Amino acid sequence: MHEASLTQVLRVVLIVLLVYFGLKLLIRWFGPLLLRWVLKKIGKKFEQRFSQFDMGREPQQKQGEVSIDKKPKTTRKSKNDVGEYIDYEEID
Repeated sequence: MHEASLTQVLRVVLIVLLVYFGLKLLIRWFGPLLLRWVLKKIGKKFEQRFSQFDMGREPQQKQGEVSIDKKPKTTRKSKNDVGEYIDYEEID
């Protein structure tokens, strides 16, 4: 069985720390740029899908016209039959 010398262990630890801090710096510098690029791409896809959905419709009213849509009257039936009231008495 081979044993690792102290210099080899320190070398591995140093490489791991350099990679960790290097990635941390790269993410700090290029993270916002990458995030901005991803958000632009998502925004373009959203615009394309929305414009495809909106193209099929024609405007129903001319600009400046006002229309008021009334809600249909709904009659709610109230439930007066809520049950029987029972008065409880404390027993000593």
